[in-house]
Amino acid sequence: MGAPRPSGDRLAVVYGYSLPEGAQPVEGERVRVEAGGLRSVEAIDAGEIVALPRHGFDRVIPAHLLDHRANIRALCELGCGRVLALGSAGSLRPDLEVGSFLCPDDFYAPESTPSFYDDPRGHSVPGFDPDWREAIMAAWPEGGEPELIDGGVYAQTTGPRFETPAEVRALARVADVVGMTLAAETVLAREASLAHAAICSVDNLANGISEEPLTVEEYRSGRDETAAALKQALAALLPALTAEGAG
Repeated sequence: MGAPRPSGDRLAVVYGYSLPEGAQPVEGERVRVEAGGLRSVEAIDAGEIVALPRHGFDRVIPAHLLDHRANIRALCELGCGRVLALGSAGSLRPDLEVGSFLCPDDFYAPESTPSFYDDPRGHSVPGFDPDWREAIMAAWPEGGEPELIDGGVYAQTTGPRFETPAEVRALARVADVVGMTLAAETVLAREASLAHAAICSVDNLANGISEEPLTVEEYRSGRDETAAALKQALAALLPALTAEGAG
């Protein structure tokens, strides 16, 4: 089976832990898609927008067990052509503070090699879609707080554990933030001809960046604070993006 293809140009919002628990980016009908993966995929059909929780609505699927292929295939079957991916991330720089938002323009993920293909068609050139990324930057609420930082490198690790200080030092040489999902997702989106770009919410300083060791409780506290700000920003961003797509 090869890569799927979009059947429309609806906007998809793929999200994980960067929104408050139980919160959805849009209101709509919950639908289930049999997408040929390890599980059926559930999403919200809100008309112009489809919202897909990559970890499931109950958030029980950890990063290393995500079926990205099924998620991307479901988006294509639901008529999506553009993907706004939301991702929780740790900062690899002391000056990139918790509560920041970043729209990455590159990623580092040498150990993440997903593909829909088992033949030379998998020889693709991956990356966030530059035109779609530019549209997201332009649609971000003007004068919004915090601002959306334009560009940066996202490093993906396997998860579900956090990184060690030694791993963080190595990643900080090439990247600005670290997470566990977005690079694999955008590789498959590119194979499927979906425009894919991301907004990372900086929910914690990566382990070893601060003088004190990172704790899960510290991450959760930062995530909950950032999630509220992201939800507020989406209330203005999503209508602008759907209007941009319609135009």
